[in-house]
Amino acid sequence: MDNQPWKKSPSPWKYGRSALLAVVIIAAYIYSFRVTELDLPRLVTDFPKAVPILQDFLTPDVLARGEQTESYVINYPVPCGSGQEAEIPDSGPRIVPSVPCSDPKTTITVEGFDLRPDTKVQLRWLLPDGRRLRSARATTDGNGHFNVEVEIRPIVAAKEGNISQLEAELQWESTGLMPSEALKITFAKIVETVFMALMATTFACLVAFPVGFLGARNIMGTGPVGTVVYYIARTIFNLMRSIEALVMAVMFAIWLGFGPFAGVMAMTVVTVASLSKLFSEAIESIDPGPMEAIVAAGGNRLQAIVYAVFPQVIPPFIAFAIYHWDINVRISTIIGFVGGGGIGLQLQTWINQLAYNKAGTAVWAIVIVVTILDNLSSQIRKRLV
Repeated sequence: MDNQPWKKSPSPWKYGRSALLAVVIIAAYIYSFRVTELDLPRLVTDFPKAVPILQDFLTPDVLARGEQTESYVINYPVPCGSGQEAEIPDSGPRIVPSVPCSDPKTTITVEGFDLRPDTKVQLRWLLPDGRRLRSARATTDGNGHFNVEVEIRPIVAAKEGNISQLEAELQWESTGLMPSEALKITFAKIVETVFMALMATTFACLVAFPVGFLGARNIMGTGPVGTVVYYIARTIFNLMRSIEALVMAVMFAIWLGFGPFAGVMAMTVVTVASLSKLFSEAIESIDPGPMEAIVAAGGNRLQAIVYAVFPQVIPPFIAFAIYHWDINVRISTIIGFVGGGGIGLQLQTWINQLAYNKAGTAVWAIVIVVTILDNLSSQIRKRLV
């Protein structure tokens, strides 16, 4: 006799179900391929279009030659008799108008003597109301001299006894390299971003700490009231977590206007939902022994929470908070694209201006800061948990 136990052969329905599942999966991938319009060869054929942008991103605007300026200002009454005329020295660096005063809608000649050689000159009017009006441009020759015609526009006329002044500003590049304007702006904005994330995480912790206990089953108990509170808290956590930070940022930008405040509030709402869930799960995973011992010794529920739960959950709470600070720095970059302030808003501005080398400065700053914060938070979490 055959000693092998009798084996029941798989039913045709099982084979049919597996085949149907395979067909559904294949159909899903085929449909996905069509919907997403995947055209992988274009990654190679269209790569030359991306080369200029990549070059700008890989060569960020970090250093630039500093610009130095030197200005010479004289009084110039328009019309004549409206104020004191300038006293022009006979030697030394100076600008000299062809006439000491003039009427509107006329043209004068302005000369410069003994100025810095081979230097660009920007002439402008300093108006009585504090505004500055650009006029002619010139360049000094090898002897520091320039000669240019300047139109007397009606807007430079004296007002209430105050006359305009004529300024000649010399501009030239210094020989040494200095931090570029893009780098200075990036530094200020990345600092703003880090502290936006810090404030959002702090506000979220203040809310999530007490709310997390409402979402912990071992704290709320099995009574009808505790069960209802538990499920309500969990439902709120899930609803809040289902809303993306980008959507919250748009809502707060409309509500509060563009800027860091809107970004902080958007990140706070999103972080409250995430931290509340993490906090509640940390509370549910505690060792129940100390809590049961305090209750058995005659302690009330509040004492059990303070002396048995808090010591166990504070270290993971701090670790979660630091981790979310790191996450919020990354989120704030995206939030900035919809008006949430910080480095993201500046990055969007430069991209819209096609200033990709300046955008590269911001991108590299984000990479450096995120890397530093990630390593820092990792080390702190290792010490706490």
